[in-house]
Amino acid sequence: MTESKQTGTHFSGTYFDKDTVFRLVRFIKVASWIVAGVYIYQLVLNLGVFILQFIRHLIYVGGPTDLMMQILWQIQPSLAGLIFFTALQAFAQGLLILLDIEDNTRRSARGK
Repeated sequence: MTESKQTGTHFSGTYFDKDTVFRLVRFIKVASWIVAGVYIYQLVLNLGVFILQFIRHLIYVGGPTDLMMQILWQIQPSLAGLIFFTALQAFAQGLLILLDIEDNTRRSARGK
């Protein structure tokens, strides 16, 4: 009569706290967007400086390959930022997937 029905799946045998994992996932997602913003700012600044230097004839461009190499040098750091952003987002989703796997495994072991 005084039974308490818990809707949560907090099992005393776990070595982690779900709320802590959710906070970590939220932090990682926010950090990934901050990283993306920094790298986007760097890309815009690099391209802006390059365009100004090109207009003012401060950069020697001997041919199309030199121009493409200069553009590649401006874009390359932002590609590393894209990979970093994607890795952080994938890590956050991976933590949520692992929580789902753990929850489903416990639920199936209890026969629910």
